[in-house]
Amino acid sequence: MNYLTLENVTKTFGDKVLFQDINLHINKGDKVALVARNGQGKTTLLKLIAGEINGEGEHCKVFVSRNIRIGYLKQEPDFPDHWTVLDTVFESENPLIQAIQKYEEALLSPENDQALQSALTKMEDLKAWDFEAKIKEILFKLNITELQKKVGTLSGGQRKRLALAKLLIDEPEFIILDEPTNHLDLDMIEWLEDFLGQANRTLFMVTHDRYFLERVCNVIVELDKLSLYKYHGNYSDFLEKKATRFENESLEVEKAQKLMKKELEWIRRMPKARGTKAKSRVGAFDKIKEKASVKVDKQAIQIDIKGARLGSKILEVNYINKSYDGKVLIKDFFYKFKKNERVGIVGRNGAGKSTFLNIITKQLRPDSGTVVIGGTVKFGFYTQDGIQLKTDKRVIDVITDIAEYIPLEKGQKLTASQLAERFLFDKKHQQVYVSQLSGGERRRLYLLTVLMQNPNFLILDEPTNDLDILTLNVLENFLLDFPGCVIIVTHDRFFMDKLVDHLFIFEGDGKIRDYNGNYTEYRAQKKIDDRERERAPKEKKQRVKEVSDKPKLSYMERKEFNSLEKEIEKLEKQKTEITDKFNDPNLSSEEIQELSIELGRVKQLIDEKEMRWLELSEHA
Repeated sequence: MNYLTLENVTKTFGDKVLFQDINLHINKGDKVALVARNGQGKTTLLKLIAGEINGEGEHCKVFVSRNIRIGYLKQEPDFPDHWTVLDTVFESENPLIQAIQKYEEALLSPENDQALQSALTKMEDLKAWDFEAKIKEILFKLNITELQKKVGTLSGGQRKRLALAKLLIDEPEFIILDEPTNHLDLDMIEWLEDFLGQANRTLFMVTHDRYFLERVCNVIVELDKLSLYKYHGNYSDFLEKKATRFENESLEVEKAQKLMKKELEWIRRMPKARGTKAKSRVGAFDKIKEKASVKVDKQAIQIDIKGARLGSKILEVNYINKSYDGKVLIKDFFYKFKKNERVGIVGRNGAGKSTFLNIITKQLRPDSGTVVIGGTVKFGFYTQDGIQLKTDKRVIDVITDIAEYIPLEKGQKLTASQLAERFLFDKKHQQVYVSQLSGGERRRLYLLTVLMQNPNFLILDEPTNDLDILTLNVLENFLLDFPGCVIIVTHDRFFMDKLVDHLFIFEGDGKIRDYNGNYTEYRAQKKIDDRERERAPKEKKQRVKEVSDKPKLSYMERKEFNSLEKEIEKLEKQKTEITDKFNDPNLSSEEIQELSIELGRVKQLIDEKEMRWLELSEHA
């Protein structure tokens, strides 16, 4: 069944053409993602499909099936401030949802027995209990719990989660999503990935989350140079087919250029009196010229800004503590940063991640403990909210307000204008006012203002929001080569996996665990640990039963069992002493060999005694 058809659709924004004569068909069950650079018209196309704006162009056709309902998640949802969360979530014409709303309202006022009884009866009549359980799962997974809270008091991220919950609860046949993973923590994203990946859902979305593109989508369309290109498959297939397209375009342009040279020679030799055939050939030449003039777009952001020198003492966090309103966010955390560290920070929303970043940059004082920053450290802090760029300034003015020249490697310099060009703000775009930039273009400009200050310790708090995939790729490559330290808080799992070598995991109640590995490795280990915890109570009961059936230790065996613990402890201490001796730089080769033999003997004794201890412990 066809859900959407676009034919010969054009859209302009002032003098700028966003897309021209594009065509698209979406059928039931398709999961389509739209990718494009910032400012190319992604959100505009979503609005057009959702019916919020109209298309342009000759023979323009926008057809959406009348038999389906559309749900549209905007980048910045807009709800009346006086509504409660409960009002917003359940605002629907669906009788099931209305019945569940009455039931939830009755639960909030248990003293009204009549209202509760009426709500229960309605729930029974409509058999709404399964649907109610599904709604509670969605609200729980998106951490929407304060149903009586006014929408006007919510943060931007809370509003986005509320809008997403409302859309999923309403169950439209065709779901349109604009950056659905923004403002979700990693657990929420993984749950949403599974939820939307179900076979019966039809999606059209804009997202920069490459794991999402890989695991959910079966079609990717790219808006590039005013046209729409369609690729069947997931993100891996898209990359492969796009590379093939670029290769074909290059060959096609080269072929057209050779043909144009021949035609040019002919047209210059041609006599002034032209016949009909000559005129047609001149017309053909104009078409060839147009084709040969196409530039295969290989433009990419270049970032080679020089980082300031970083000394041996960098950053020490000495047993810091921080609480808010009785909630412990950080408890006795200690860490000493080393050169070139790449740390990812993981945790639920509200776990204290941003608080931690503000403490280490001394924008916030800990309740106790100290933060010591090395004398050569120069932070570059990219925050979630960004800086408040003055909308009445041009792009070039924002940059020159920070510096006229930027230091590069090997003693070279770059003008502010040249730097802006490397961030895909060409000379014409540099004269554009900030108010005219898209959300992603503002983010890119903000990133430029952070990097151009020559930092040697980068702190990036949700840097991937609203950035296109091209910008993300180049930023990743820059960070891989960045000579200083990097701390990253992001919900973009691909970005995290590519860059970090270990994680600070905010586990709740102030506990922060240092995990040696990337995010995917951590999640795989966490799933194993969760399964082990689920099995543990059953296995414990089984072990108790087995132990009760086994023979007890004799007097001599119990005496041996108690002495083994002390012997093992003594041998472990001996092993540590031998290991420490290896740190002596004056050791001769003979002494090293003797120590190695002694260390091997001690390790063997430890293994033997531990095996005997385990054997006896089964009967202890």
